[in-house]
Amino acid sequence: MRYSEADIQEFINDNDVKFIKFSFCDVFGSQKIISVLPSVLPRAFAQGIAVDASRIEGFYKPGDSELFLFPDTDTISLLPWRPSHGRVARFYCHIKDETGQEFAQDGRKILRDAVAYAKERGVKVNFGAENDFYLFRTDEEGEPTDIPFDSAGFLDEAPEDRGEDVRRDICLTLEAMGIEPQYSQHISGPGQNRIDFAPGPALACADNVITFRSVVKMMAVRNGLWAAFSPKPIPDQAGNGFRIAMRPTQQGESCADAFLAGVLERFQEMQVFFNPREESYERLGTFGAPASVSWADTGRGALLRRKADGRLELSAADGAANPYLAFSLLIYAGVDGVQRGLSPAGLETGLPLAATLGEAKARCKESAFLQGLLPREILRAYTGR
Repeated sequence: MRYSEADIQEFINDNDVKFIKFSFCDVFGSQKIISVLPSVLPRAFAQGIAVDASRIEGFYKPGDSELFLFPDTDTISLLPWRPSHGRVARFYCHIKDETGQEFAQDGRKILRDAVAYAKERGVKVNFGAENDFYLFRTDEEGEPTDIPFDSAGFLDEAPEDRGEDVRRDICLTLEAMGIEPQYSQHISGPGQNRIDFAPGPALACADNVITFRSVVKMMAVRNGLWAAFSPKPIPDQAGNGFRIAMRPTQQGESCADAFLAGVLERFQEMQVFFNPREESYERLGTFGAPASVSWADTGRGALLRRKADGRLELSAADGAANPYLAFSLLIYAGVDGVQRGLSPAGLETGLPLAATLGEAKARCKESAFLQGLLPREILRAYTGR
C-alpha cells in the first residue's frame, strides 16, 4: 500500500474534494458506484461502506446480504471532468463480508489471487489492452440513435474522421488520471475508434480498462454522442474487440511459448468469459476476428499472436468481457502451460471456437479446470446453472 489513511485525508483536503466515489464491478464487469462525503472516510477505512449484495448481479449471498466496500488507497484519482472547486475523487474498492473476509466473487480479489499464484511459481505477467468502441449520434433528448458519428474508414483523418477531437479529449483525460495512452485511431467501422494504453501489472491494467470505458462514455456524452463497447453494434460492420497483450516471464526470462500453449489448450473452456453475450458470436470469424484455436507470429486472424519481443496478443475477447476475470483466467491457464512445459507445436490447432453463447456455456459447465478456479456463483452467473 503506497498511501496511508493520513495521506488520503491530506490529498482530499489539498484538492478541495467534496465527493468521493467508491467503485466496484459486478461479475460481468459493469461498474457500480456509491458516493460518500469526506466526513465519512474515517468510518469507511475502519468499517467499510455497506452495499446490498442481493441487488448486484452475480453477488449471490445467503442470509445477510450486506457486503462492505473498503477503499484501495493505491487507486485514488481525481475525476478531471468534474468541477475544479468541490472536486470529485474515486477509489476502486476491496469487498469484504460481515466477518471481514474478502468476498469470493470480487473480480479484483480473484485477479489478486491469480497474480499471487503465478508469483509463487516464479511467473510474472504484465498486461496491456487495445479497446475498440463506436461513437453514435444522439437525438434531441440525448438518447442514443443507431446513426454512427461518421462514415470514415480505417486510419482516415479529419474531416472524414469526426472522432479525432473526442479521442483527444479521452487521451488527455486519461493522462490526467495517471493512465498513459499510446495510440489512438479511427478503425474499420463507421464511427469506430481504438485507443490503447501502456502495459503494466495485471490489477492496475484491469482497473485502467474499467476507467477507460468510463472515460470514453463520459467524453462521448460531453460531446453530444454515445459510446458503445458492445461486441457487434452494427450488424454488417466490424465488431468491437478487446485485444489483450501479455508479457509472461519466469525468473526474468521469457516463457511466452509455454504460456501461449497453456492458454490455447484451455481457451475453448474459458471462452464464455471472453465472449459473454449472444452478439459476441456475430463478431467472431468476421473482419479479422478469430474463429478457431490458432496461433501465429504474424497476421491478425489468429486467436493468439506471438511477437518477437516476447509479447503475446489475444484477439478473441470483445468489449463485453470483464477484464478482471479475463486476466485471471489467462494467468491460470498460461501458468499451467509453463508448469507443464507445454509447447504450442505439440497442440492441436484449428479446433473451432464456440459458434453460439449456448455452446460456450456448455463447454464451461463441463470444465473441471474452471470449477477448480472460480466461485460457483460466478460460474452460475455465466452459464445459467
